[in-house]
Amino acid sequence: MRSFYGETLECRLMLGTAQYPSPAIMAEAFRASGAGVATVSLRREAGGPGGLAGQDFWALVEGMGTRILPNTAGCHTVKEAVTTAHMAREMFGTPWVKLEVIGHTDTLQPDVFALVEAAEILTAEGFRVFPYTTEDLVVAERLLAAGCEVLMPWGAPIGSGLGLTNLPGLRALRAQFPEVPMVVDAGIGLPSHAAQAMEMGYDAVLLNTAVAKAGDPAAMARAMALAVEAGRAAFAADPMEPRDMAAPSTPLIGRAFLA
Repeated sequence: MRSFYGETLECRLMLGTAQYPSPAIMAEAFRASGAGVATVSLRREAGGPGGLAGQDFWALVEGMGTRILPNTAGCHTVKEAVTTAHMAREMFGTPWVKLEVIGHTDTLQPDVFALVEAAEILTAEGFRVFPYTTEDLVVAERLLAAGCEVLMPWGAPIGSGLGLTNLPGLRALRAQFPEVPMVVDAGIGLPSHAAQAMEMGYDAVLLNTAVAKAGDPAAMARAMALAVEAGRAAFAADPMEPRDMAAPSTPLIGRAFLA
């Protein structure tokens, strides 16, 4: 498996910690999924592991034994994102940060200009940045030049469950940077969406709402984990190319000729 900033994860599914009916259900979902990474919003847990607010939640997350990826969810400016990243590094004790700089309120589409600027600042300060971005090739080049070693293009708007809405764009991005670790982040609604991303050669999938809002979060988490595994196995198997015409699976040579 490709490494993320030098660290290899046993599971290619990354799972968010927000919106679950209860902390216990969240923990059950993580156990069912075997997720290799848990994203945690600093705004959700402002008290951090050392404060009064959020102590119980932090203890629960820490006890799951999952790699923590703090994020800057809800930030709309470079200054806000950079400040939040610094607080997250202090509270969670990791240089990893999922960098979000939101540019559009309704779609939660990233502000790619501010994203590149914030990434430059944070990588220069030793952060390991996972940028939540679009599938734009030029933006990807700028983020890599800024020091990012991972790209996290969206599949669709956060929480929409629409799946992969720009397949040609995601394929082009994967093909353009074949050696860069990439995670499809946001918009995944069904296990089939997750499998599709992995079949395209992406290295992992990050999702939250599809599991947290399911009728049975643990069962959906398990389904997502299986889909990610199946999709990656299919990619590694070098699947057949689609074709416009039918091709008989039974050879014509040797068929009996009936007059």
